[in-house]
Amino acid sequence: MVPESPAPAWHFTADVGEFLARARDFLHSRPDLYTVHLTVTAQLRLRGPQAYGGEPPFFGFLTRGDGGVAAALLHTPPYALHVTRLAADETEALVERLLALGHPVSGISAERATAEAFVAEWERRTGVPGKLHELQRLYRLAELTPPSPAPEGRARPAGASDRELLVRWYEGFVADAGLRAGRDAGEWADFRLSYGGVTLWETPDGTPVSMAGVTLAVAGQVRVAPVYTPPELRGRGYAGAVTTEVGRAALAAGAAEVLLFADLANPTSNALYQRIGYREVADWAVYDFGEGA
Repeated sequence: MVPESPAPAWHFTADVGEFLARARDFLHSRPDLYTVHLTVTAQLRLRGPQAYGGEPPFFGFLTRGDGGVAAALLHTPPYALHVTRLAADETEALVERLLALGHPVSGISAERATAEAFVAEWERRTGVPGKLHELQRLYRLAELTPPSPAPEGRARPAGASDRELLVRWYEGFVADAGLRAGRDAGEWADFRLSYGGVTLWETPDGTPVSMAGVTLAVAGQVRVAPVYTPPELRGRGYAGAVTTEVGRAALAAGAAEVLLFADLANPTSNALYQRIGYREVADWAVYDFGEGA
């Protein structure tokens, strides 16, 4: 008699090294779809477990009967739980395990079908409904197409003298995007400056008018984030120009894929990214369950 293979099972850990030892090959198999898991774990390894807030991170991976990894999750409170694509039975098993562990879940971020299935199962089990926070589209740079006409000015890397500006603009971005407070803006600026992770667009007189950040390169991919122009300076082409430049620089540095997320409620940004060469990969959904859920 041939022995039965072990059933698929979720495994959890608070150790990023242990998580990556098991899930690395899975995450590297689709760097575009798993960009958040790749970039967040890279920062946690560099900056320590409190890189995203005071609470410890939480990781999980789903093993198949042959021991291979079929799905992964990460959670850096107070941010949403990030989960890779799941089948219906895998979603049910995950919710059951999280509830059994008593692990608090304030929100879910995943490809849209997975997020919607998780929300439905969470509400069925707990009675707590999910509230849609944002619909996003993940884009990949296909063929870089600089805006025409381009605004006057030039791009330059942000430096230490720009720190106060970066802090202020990052806080503006977080407020505009309705993100949960977790990371200190000063710490964010210091980390990005440490590897040249922010580019500014400045007018001919040297006045910064827009910024675009880029994550660390992991598994051949980088993600453009955040892109921010102060409200009084919008509509002049600065965001398109600076986003084009960070994409160009990433490709020149050897990135195989340049990615970004856009809020589907903002038709202006989605149209802009498509004009400069970004193409759709998948749609995402972010849901909130409320405090204490």
